Amino acid sequence: MKFLVLSDLHANNSVLDKMDSLFSEADGVIFAGDFAECFKPETGKTALETLCTKHDSIFAVLGNCDEPEFIEELEEQDICVERSLVFHEGLAFAGSGGGTYFTGKTANERQENEILSDFNIVENSVKDTGDASLWKSLILVSHNPPKDTKCDAVNAELHAGSQLFTDFIRENQPLAVICGHIHEGKAIDKIGGTLVINPGPLQEGNYAWLELEKVNDEWKVTRSELCRLS
Repeated sequence: MKFLVLSDLHANNSVLDKMDSLFSEADGVIFAGDFAECFKPETGKTALETLCTKHDSIFAVLGNCDEPEFIEELEEQDICVERSLVFHEGLAFAGSGGGTYFTGKTANERQENEILSDFNIVENSVKDTGDASLWKSLILVSHNPPKDTKCDAVNAELHAGSQLFTDFIRENQPLAVICGHIHEGKAIDKIGGTLVINPGPLQEGNYAWLELEKVNDEWKVTRSELCRLS
């Protein structure tokens, strides 16, 4: 399966119209939050509606610039994976939205443990079923990146991600993690065997590809690539 990986549109909706051929190539679209322009959460709805015209299978969470109540719009469009466990074509998606507290001025800043608690649904499912193989088919979608990877690096000295999220990934080893939020952290990295992708800000034409294949009943990453519109 081939996924177009996006984050941080920030209401630059015109960029989406330059990507029609890319959307047509994709089996699905993963969007890691920030529909709205920063400090203008009212711009999120048009951005969401524009994105939803581009593909039928979208898996999305909110960003720190999207108001918490905007989750209702995602649910209405049937693209929300935040605080949810969604199954699609043999894969599972779970999501967490918003960013950790920093300035206190953006619309959706949350405590680190609150962000991580959105993934309780996965842990509860594993406990209820006794089937830990779920992790091997799971893609986590989080606006806030894990700490101390290339994907949360503001610069060489400053990493702005979540340590709790890093610990969670290291312990459970999901198939892949898609994040955003840190525009400077456009990168592909790994935590143990888990692939981590921050595609960079879509508002500037950045995106990524994630391709997966099921081999001997186990999902494998066959391609991950950072790209930018020319």
